[in-house]
Amino acid sequence: MTVLVLGGTGEARELAVLLENDGVDVESSLAGRVARPRLPVGRVRIGGFGGAEGLARHLTDTGVSAVVDATHPFAAGISANAAEACAQTGVPLLRLQRPGWAAANEAADWHWVEDHDQAAEVTAKLGTRPLLTIGRQQLHRFVEPLRDADVLARVVDEPDLELPSSWRLLLDRGPYDLAGEKGLLADRDVLVTKDSGGTWTWPKIGAATELGVPVVVVRRPAAPDGVEQVSDPEAAAAWVSRSAGPAPR
Repeated sequence: MTVLVLGGTGEARELAVLLENDGVDVESSLAGRVARPRLPVGRVRIGGFGGAEGLARHLTDTGVSAVVDATHPFAAGISANAAEACAQTGVPLLRLQRPGWAAANEAADWHWVEDHDQAAEVTAKLGTRPLLTIGRQQLHRFVEPLRDADVLARVVDEPDLELPSSWRLLLDRGPYDLAGEKGLLADRDVLVTKDSGGTWTWPKIGAATELGVPVVVVRRPAAPDGVEQVSDPEAAAAWVSRSAGPAPR
């Protein structure tokens, strides 16, 4: 049995460990968008497949028994390709996605938006010293609406665009703690994030709540229709056992 894990998240790395411990031949695929990714155990493939058609060929050529899409909640394109490729090939597909923050007590007070363009518009109306924690790939959405603002943008890797002179860039990656996030937000008047869920980046929400800093949150994209979903690696490992048959010993 060979299982392809579309990864890049902490949940994907945890799942790879569980599958390897169960004797499953697991290959983890990373998109290659982070310069220094945290690598999972087992075989690792870095780079795209060439859309849904390319992924379908990979599933067929390598004899993949099942696919677990454990990519980031905002990796909508990859998830859509996985759903299409698995439908074409008949390979079982599971979505492993951490719970979002919408059910949190604080969520009712946030400024929820549908996309990053709307987030930029709302942020420009709320303050002039925002902390952007939305990743480098969407920074361009904020450049014009916040060109003259005192922006602090926290990203893992350098963005591939020229930022306004009034902006500051902070290269950092989680996990974070409450004390550090309160210090970072002490001179900020808006926090901009997306509903990534999980605990690694939650401290910024707690810090904003304690400091009374408004929070702008981009909603998650809708998941592909008809794909079974679980929220923890243990449930995903159990699904693999049921869906792809027993692993060879």
